[in-house]
Amino acid sequence: MKHYFHLVLFFIGFLFVVLQLHAQDYAKAKNGDGIYSFLLRNHRPPGRYYKAFVKLNKKKLGKDNILKLNVSYELPLLTTVSSKRRETKNAIGSYVSEPIFGVKSSKVKVISNKLADACFYVVSGHAGPDPGAIGNIAGHEVHEDEYAYDIVLRMARALIQEGAKVNIIIQDDKDGIRNNAYLSNDKTETCMGKTIPLDQVRRLQQRCSAINELYRKDRKQYKYCRAIFVHVDSRSRGKRQDVFFYYSATSTLGNKLAENMKNTFESKYDRHQPNRGFTGSVSNRNLYVLSHTVPVSVFVELGNIQNTFDQRRLIINSNREALGRWLKDGFIKDIGH
Repeated sequence: MKHYFHLVLFFIGFLFVVLQLHAQDYAKAKNGDGIYSFLLRNHRPPGRYYKAFVKLNKKKLGKDNILKLNVSYELPLLTTVSSKRRETKNAIGSYVSEPIFGVKSSKVKVISNKLADACFYVVSGHAGPDPGAIGNIAGHEVHEDEYAYDIVLRMARALIQEGAKVNIIIQDDKDGIRNNAYLSNDKTETCMGKTIPLDQVRRLQQRCSAINELYRKDRKQYKYCRAIFVHVDSRSRGKRQDVFFYYSATSTLGNKLAENMKNTFESKYDRHQPNRGFTGSVSNRNLYVLSHTVPVSVFVELGNIQNTFDQRRLIINSNREALGRWLKDGFIKDIGH
């Protein structure tokens, strides 16, 4: 009898596990959701679940896989990744899928292991309800958050190519890497799938908290963890401004990182514009994000959005690509390769 009772308990437990494995979860999209933020909010990393989600819901999605409101979407089953696999760095020659870069740029080939032991938290300034600085070019209104975001995506892609793990904190899964001169303005950015508050302090707290939470896990696996905040300055129209860097006054490593970034830009200008010179600077500043972020951080201002010459640095897509790659090279210099 006792043996029979144990068999019944075993069968009930087995049935429960089977039902759990085969039960499908459903969720509805929120206003402004794209697949990337929708999956993040439902605890499915887009790099692993994006294709499965589209395959499951193809008939329910709109044109270009746009999510519709008031539609229940089937979520892919969560899969368990072994610890051994989770700790494996991206091998040279392998491909990383990152849908947030956009359809044409989502497949990223790893070309080196220079940053295989590095993890980054990349943040484009402002976003959501706050566009940041606003300029005007030939009748086109240009917003700081859109150009900072495009450059951050390009930098993130370049970091992944060097073998790094990259956490993109501010995300807009409707805007991947764009080659337009004039980037359309919107308010669809999120902080890793969460709505960005209008209140400035809450907005900054949100992104710092996201970084610190990720860092608590990443520091156990990666020897080099760094955060970077990318902005575009706004000064008088006649003020031409090279890229400059801030660090926290209490961070020796932050100072070192900022100096290595500046030195990298100086060498790039010496090579590509030898007669121009580089006047960017490094200084410490008591900024909220620098003092409330646990990993070593640097704050970058890309130029003056009001100045005609600096505007070329933003609207020409090859210049945005160069900025992203030079920032990546600054990290490589800092890590010691």
